[in-house]
Amino acid sequence: MGWLTTLDNGLGRIAHMCGWVASLAFILMLLNVFYDVVMRYAFNNVSIGMQEMEWHLYSVVFLMGIPYALRTDGHVRVDVFYASCRDTVKAWINLVGALIFVIPLAAFIAWLGIDFAMESYSMNERSGDPGGLTHRWIIKGLISFSSFFTAIAGLGMATFALRVLVKDAAYDDNENSAGGLA
Repeated sequence: MGWLTTLDNGLGRIAHMCGWVASLAFILMLLNVFYDVVMRYAFNNVSIGMQEMEWHLYSVVFLMGIPYALRTDGHVRVDVFYASCRDTVKAWINLVGALIFVIPLAAFIAWLGIDFAMESYSMNERSGDPGGLTHRWIIKGLISFSSFFTAIAGLGMATFALRVLVKDAAYDDNENSAGGLA
């Protein structure tokens, strides 16, 4: 099943790319907050646009971090039961969860998010505050964009589960953890 391994590794690379984007956004958010704090308390100067940029960057961190968390098993679940299961049981849980919950929900959110972003674009939505950010459709468009990558990560959950079921991989392997490149 070499094709399954190749597909799974490719999907893993996409999820890790999302993790890099989230990490970069986190560093930019950290610098933004530092700038805001210095400007506010050292120079008594406040920028509404920079304050709004904080939540925009946080949105990128959160939304692009979801696919990475799914790939590296960093997402929330009831590990009290899951951790004690055999790999085949974990694989079935992940396969069913990905196919029934993750992929359809991500596709649904992506579908709804397109209209959300398009409406924002068509009305040229911008911040209501003076000095706030324009082009709010960009951050709203990220909802659909990240949902697409979440669906891809869900597909990656399914391919890795299939690899475990055919004994080509195991859940304690480095390739499906945060340390591996998958």
